[in-house]
Amino acid sequence: MTISEHMETFHGLPIFEFPEPGESPALPTADAAAWRISVFYDADETWAQAFGRFLAAVDSTAVRALVVGSWADEPGEGSEEVVAALVEAKDRFPALRALFLGDITYEESEISWINQSDVTPLLTAFPQLTEFGVRGGDGLVFPPITHTALRSLTVETGGLGGEVVRGIGASDLPALERLDLWLGVSWYGGTATVADLEPFLSGTRLPRLTTLGLHNSEIQDEIAIAIAAAPVVARLSTLDLSMGTLGDVGAEALLAGQPLTHLRTLDLHHHFMTQAMADRVVAALQPAGVTVDVSESETADAEDRYTAVAE
Repeated sequence: MTISEHMETFHGLPIFEFPEPGESPALPTADAAAWRISVFYDADETWAQAFGRFLAAVDSTAVRALVVGSWADEPGEGSEEVVAALVEAKDRFPALRALFLGDITYEESEISWINQSDVTPLLTAFPQLTEFGVRGGDGLVFPPITHTALRSLTVETGGLGGEVVRGIGASDLPALERLDLWLGVSWYGGTATVADLEPFLSGTRLPRLTTLGLHNSEIQDEIAIAIAAAPVVARLSTLDLSMGTLGDVGAEALLAGQPLTHLRTLDLHHHFMTQAMADRVVAALQPAGVTVDVSESETADAEDRYTAVAE
């Protein structure tokens, strides 16, 4: 799987692409859309300049959601300038509740080539955010922070560094209900271990968590084994272990571990389970009302398994 399309909605709003210089389409009202601001390779303006045009054209005091698309007019350019521009304009966005950094398709940049930076200044600058997402793990920094309003955190990568996972795990996020981590592979910087996930699995750090995605991982079986006995599972409604290398070993651990029949959804799509094991998982949980996704069955020896998103 590659990320071939831009997001169409964000924070329950349709995404509207802020026009390039010289274009003048009718603009929606400021609070009726999630605004995507992008520049592309070899563009005539920087992202900060495009953002300046946006501020001049749109009532930013009413904007509820922002999506940062491609910012690189040169290959490998990091997100520091974007973060700085948004932080500088923080007082102009009193209604902002959702921010996504890096809605970038593979045609613009492979996910492993998206160069990020320390994104936590955005959370500090916007303490009212309830939803935050970031795509790209190269250069990504996330030291421990406190944010009392954030309810949804998504980090999409082809390889997520252990230090980033540990930073999130050490953060104080008392309102967080949804955590979605694409862990990726070691070749592209995915150094997170099961031990790094312990703060999430123990249930002690995120008291309101109900949706947990620990997926797109080359150690998906190890994660499933840990999940089978993790205290946090008892209060989850959605568990997502999809997009990774899950096989019969991990699935067997899930079936033998603590009950999962309280879940609303168990997402295991893109997996390496045998058909017999996939059928067992469905048979064990579906009668209890759990929606189980075992689509996209893949076949490979254990050493040749692959995640849905890597490069």
